[in-house]
Amino acid sequence: MQKKVEAYIAKHNMLRQNDRVIAAVSGGADSVCLLKLLVDLRGRLHLEIQAVHVHHGLRGREADRDAEFVRELSEKWKVPCLVVYRDAAAYGKEHGIGVEEAGRQLRYQVFDEAAARWGGTRIAVAHHRDDQAETILHNLFRGSGLKGLGGMAPVRDNVIRPLLCVGRQEIAGYLEEQNISFCQDSTNELTDYTRNKLRHKVLPAVCGEINPAAAVHIAAAGERIRQAEEYFEREAGRFWAEHGRREQEEESDKMRQGIPAAVVRMLPDILKGYVVMRMIEETGKPLKDISAVHVEQVLGLAEKGTGKSVRLPGGISVYREYEMIWMESASKHGPEGEIGCLNGIELAVRCFPASVFREKYREIPENKYTKWFDYDKIKGTLSVRTRQSGDYFTLKGGKRKTIKAFMIDEKIPRNKRDQILLLAQGHHVLWIVGYRISEFYKITDETKQILQVKMDGGEEHGA
Repeated sequence: MQKKVEAYIAKHNMLRQNDRVIAAVSGGADSVCLLKLLVDLRGRLHLEIQAVHVHHGLRGREADRDAEFVRELSEKWKVPCLVVYRDAAAYGKEHGIGVEEAGRQLRYQVFDEAAARWGGTRIAVAHHRDDQAETILHNLFRGSGLKGLGGMAPVRDNVIRPLLCVGRQEIAGYLEEQNISFCQDSTNELTDYTRNKLRHKVLPAVCGEINPAAAVHIAAAGERIRQAEEYFEREAGRFWAEHGRREQEEESDKMRQGIPAAVVRMLPDILKGYVVMRMIEETGKPLKDISAVHVEQVLGLAEKGTGKSVRLPGGISVYREYEMIWMESASKHGPEGEIGCLNGIELAVRCFPASVFREKYREIPENKYTKWFDYDKIKGTLSVRTRQSGDYFTLKGGKRKTIKAFMIDEKIPRNKRDQILLLAQGHHVLWIVGYRISEFYKITDETKQILQVKMDGGEEHGA
């Protein structure tokens, strides 16, 4: 197994001579195995290693035990160790995300901070092949595109995953052979989290009843999909280099970029979306609020006449001018445009400083079809859709209520429930359109940027 991992590291150029490696060590089997393999490579590659353990403030004494175990193991293997305490529950509540996701975000924040302080060149994490299979299935069931179906990359920026080539059983066998102990996290056995359901129910059923090597094949498929994703991104780059145009507008200092509509129409369907994303990247705006709906809106301009336009989050304006599709940044404040259209109903968004809003209004106006949110609390992509299983919004005091329970309490007829629009970030619903908004995203005295969302036909407010 050691040779297998070392070959995988070499194949993906994960480590170089004299690298300074932050090793993420939870104390579980996978991370202990990772640390041992890195220690064994230390002499040959002249590596410097620092173990970093994140205590999430959960699991009480068990978590304290894990932190102490990592300290003792690191001392035994002569590796400097850093233990960092973070409150995952509080972070999740503050950002409107689950504890599992909060823990993940906090871990990577800590790893990045440790690397910056110590001069780390690589951050090694212990995801293995079975984790990869679970990730791919999770993304598949969520309706992800090729990027999600490709799973976790062996190398992403300075993060490396040397164990993606081996499975859970191989790791367990290696540790047993080496007589190395590790900690058991009791929450890994629970099925409250989606990933644990995949780990303990879905994958065992597939491996037991369909193919014992299913996880291996899923991970291999993910690698091929990831290669396809990289290929399409390169092709989009080549297309842009050949057909893209960039120019300064007359009587303005704005730059715009465009492509001929006729050439877009000739592209294979699967490549069109990649070209649009490449265009958006050229604006210098972040892609976090861009969804498949927005890409389709831009592509729709290739079939329309001159003068047609759409607005995208991030302050991006896209319009058809004769035979060209042009794109330009329209706002310096934040997202502006149509965030989505469903059943002929559009939600238009704009973002502006909270100070501008407060100059005009002492209190937030009552308006059924225009709402205002704290933009800084929005960390992911927003979508406009109807209800899904697991949807919820936040009540006063931080408690959650499911959309299903809300609709029952409001006595909304069953045949109407799937027609009500939701503005959502993942499963956290910001606005049940026409009804109420989540307390978590409400404007407070600390709000710096306001996101206004207006349903087609709603009254205009704000700056």
